[in-house]
Amino acid sequence: MQDVEFAAGLRPDGLPAALSDPRRLAAVEATGLLDTGPEEAFEDLARLAGAVTGCGRAFITLVDDHRSFWKSCVGVPAQRMEERQSSVRDSLCYFLVGLAGDPFVVEDAASDPRTRDHPAVVPMKIGAWAGYPILGPGGHVLGSLCVIDDSPHVWRPSELGSLATMARAVSNEINMRTSLATVQDALATAQEALEQSNTLARSLQDSLLPPTLQQVPGLEAAASYLPAAGGTTVIGDFFDLFHAKGPWWCTVMGDVCGKGVEAAKVTALARYTLRAEASQHLSPATVFEHLNSALIEQRKGERFLTAVYATFRLTPGGLSGRLCTAGHPPALIRRANGRVQEVGRHGSLLGVLPHVALADVRFRLGPGDALLLYTDGATDARARRTAAPRERPMFGEDALAAALAECHDLDAQGIITRLGSLLAEHSGNWASDDTALLVLRVPERD
Repeated sequence: MQDVEFAAGLRPDGLPAALSDPRRLAAVEATGLLDTGPEEAFEDLARLAGAVTGCGRAFITLVDDHRSFWKSCVGVPAQRMEERQSSVRDSLCYFLVGLAGDPFVVEDAASDPRTRDHPAVVPMKIGAWAGYPILGPGGHVLGSLCVIDDSPHVWRPSELGSLATMARAVSNEINMRTSLATVQDALATAQEALEQSNTLARSLQDSLLPPTLQQVPGLEAAASYLPAAGGTTVIGDFFDLFHAKGPWWCTVMGDVCGKGVEAAKVTALARYTLRAEASQHLSPATVFEHLNSALIEQRKGERFLTAVYATFRLTPGGLSGRLCTAGHPPALIRRANGRVQEVGRHGSLLGVLPHVALADVRFRLGPGDALLLYTDGATDARARRTAAPRERPMFGEDALAAALAECHDLDAQGIITRLGSLLAEHSGNWASDDTALLVLRVPERD
């Protein structure tokens, strides 16, 4: 390890002290991937890493305090579980753990002073090595995506850039799985507790919504979730705003049929699937098709959901994007001059039939324009409790559009606040259904 300085220093055996960090080891264990077999998601990325660099061997590893476990190993005839690992000392992956997030790249392992005396260079025929860290949710190094060339290799910037991108993809896949497992564990615990405390159900509802809405540079974003009056059971309304890839961002508003823990499970599955598919597909209709397949396969028609989903990117004049609705109320666009228009073609519900009819619609927002996504709790809100429920008029789509048109000189948060106040006034603060609202607005130019 000559000429290498590790941030946390060394263990008594001369290896990086970060290998034994309890928090890092807990994060590695939490992945649930140690001592598990190959999986196509990781195999594909390892094969791609080898292909783009021209290297015959590629690995995805998880590193604990004494070994490097090969979750994927391309170009190595390792079939049995005990063959798919090496001691941590015999692995170059410990450099990545010690470097706390930086890559480790060697062009000539036999002559590089950092690796020429490493015990694995000769027996593993390592001519060159390039590895990028796999990072957990807390930033701890879980392992590596690395490639090995039998001969010295001058790494091109494009090769290293591709490896960095693929390492991030591996990190995202692992972190998504960990997050889903965490949510599923929370749901299982909550299901038992709900029999004794309805308060826990409302806490679970909140956990399925973003604690804070992610901010998009150059764009105003605001959202609100308004629970039904007196409601203590989990409802399936959800929304999200997140970065997909490159310049593309995604936003979604959904409503799961039913209530309770089963509806919450569908909500968790929908949010996880949408985020995972967003990094692969820019078409909202395609993303919805994959979500529909997941619902059919995993929930077997137990619940369906409606949703509206948009992908967009910022442009010099505002933003442009594509939007798709699946059995959901159309989105509304308020132009800077106050004109309101619907956007979105009515598509199929999700989770009912294996084949769905969905279509993307293109839209643009200019300075001062705003996009509103909402659940039907907004339009179905009934008037004050002065008559039988069915005799109380609903707020309705026309009233919502008119209210949006009147939101003069308001930013995204101001629009949310204004619409929430009007709905509360209409229902007398006694809404019959949960309501979610989300607004994206392009600021006006100075």
